[in-house]
Amino acid sequence: MKITLDELQAFVSVVDSRSITAAAEQLDLTVSATSRTLGRLEEKLKTTLLLRTTRRLELTEEGRAFLSDARAIIASVEGAEEQMAARRGRPSGRLRVDAATPFMLHVIVPLVQGYRERYPHVELELNSNDEIIDLLERRTDVALRIGPLRDSSLHRKAVGRSRMRILASPAYLATHGHPKRVEDLSRHVLLGFNRPETLNVWPVTGPDNEPYRIAPTILSSSGETLRQLALAGAGIVCLSDFMTARDRHDGTLIQLFARQTHDVRQPINAVYYRNTATSARVASFVDYLIEAVRGTEFAR
Repeated sequence: MKITLDELQAFVSVVDSRSITAAAEQLDLTVSATSRTLGRLEEKLKTTLLLRTTRRLELTEEGRAFLSDARAIIASVEGAEEQMAARRGRPSGRLRVDAATPFMLHVIVPLVQGYRERYPHVELELNSNDEIIDLLERRTDVALRIGPLRDSSLHRKAVGRSRMRILASPAYLATHGHPKRVEDLSRHVLLGFNRPETLNVWPVTGPDNEPYRIAPTILSSSGETLRQLALAGAGIVCLSDFMTARDRHDGTLIQLFARQTHDVRQPINAVYYRNTATSARVASFVDYLIEAVRGTEFAR
């Protein structure tokens, strides 16, 4: 009996997700069906590919050798599918996109209509998480991540860079006064992040000639929450241009320490697994996003 593509995909999915249960969810199969598919593959190869215990899965030496071949075969088939899709010029199917809430609201949502008009056969599923997610576990095709990247197993494509600025509303400044020097910030209500703490290092030099680390009065994990607090006059905040450019243009938030502020920019990257059947859809979305934000204020 010949090996099937479904069997190869089941094997690779189990290895990548480190779990038959997670692989079954990713493949939209039952756990028992995934386990049987894996068993059929091993029976056809007349070898054990994975050692299974109640707590973990581990590749055998034969499994490690076969894995690279399985990936190459799947990539070849997917490449052929993508070439045909490119010939038709119509990426199609469901594309699951993940981004932090502020980026989703201020950048992606305004672009959805234009993207759908260009690629009407792609079904978008938009999810927001303010923390780094596991793409396989959450069945996500592409994620937009802001800040330095750590996961080297993912492919990345730069979308842009967004400058950080210190801001306050006219109402806050009217009530609490306008800080003249960086050290004056310690006497004000400061809005900061509870994670990651690196976002509480603001792009100005403190009295010790080091980047100024604030002690937040009010903390949140969400940049959008901090933006809303700043707009409501609750305190001073440091946020990225991609979510505040319009506020500054409208005068609802005012930049502080414009001359003293260093040009610190957060990198914005699209991350994804290259060897997936969604590559044509991912490329269509990421390329459209880059094209749309090129020339916007936050991307300059």
